[in-house]
Amino acid sequence: MHVLRMSEAMQKNQMLPRVVPFAIYILFLVLGDIFAPLFSHLGVSSKSLYVFRIVVVITALIYFLRSYIELTKMPPLQDFLYAAVAGLVVFIVWIFPFPDWLLLGGNAVGINPILGLSNIEAMLWVSTRIMGAALVVPVMEELFWRSYIMRRYDSQNFLSINPETISTFAYIGSACLFALEHKLWLAGLFAGLVYGQLYKTYKNLWVPIFAHAVTNGVLGVWVMLTGNWQYW
Repeated sequence: MHVLRMSEAMQKNQMLPRVVPFAIYILFLVLGDIFAPLFSHLGVSSKSLYVFRIVVVITALIYFLRSYIELTKMPPLQDFLYAAVAGLVVFIVWIFPFPDWLLLGGNAVGINPILGLSNIEAMLWVSTRIMGAALVVPVMEELFWRSYIMRRYDSQNFLSINPETISTFAYIGSACLFALEHKLWLAGLFAGLVYGQLYKTYKNLWVPIFAHAVTNGVLGVWVMLTGNWQYW
């Protein structure tokens, strides 16, 4: 019994670093939507909430940094090139004009987040938004979805699972859950399958992280250039 409790404690210690940053991000997102009128009344803008959310997530990632053993080994340079191509493919699928019935919550109308801002304020906000999406979100989400959820399907002791041995059930199941996190669920499903396959194939979490970063980074630049704010 004592050994079992020690094992459960060790699993929890490995689970929390991968779950907590993601949970913080989602919690801020949900609270921001629910209490939007209240925050607006208090003079707290959605932009300020986003910046605060990213700062808190970064703080959590730094706090748990020593637990991310899957990030201690970098893959070969050529693997990053394959990841970049995969990330671009996901971006192309992401901006494909899906019909409204394929969107969770229906068609969203984008609001220009830099409307009314000075040039300096707009530049600071856009830089923060793109850096958060391209540098912070991919690390946080891949640690949760690929490193933890994808392997947790196969075993409570998820760190013992080699990425290349992940079952088809875990691969598809985690991608489906990943899809439900996004309004563009079909594109999210495709992204989850691509990022998951990268993890299985190259056996290194940095590969799907980089692909995810390319997708989000290019998407952010595209949104700025085209004004398709609904993607933000």
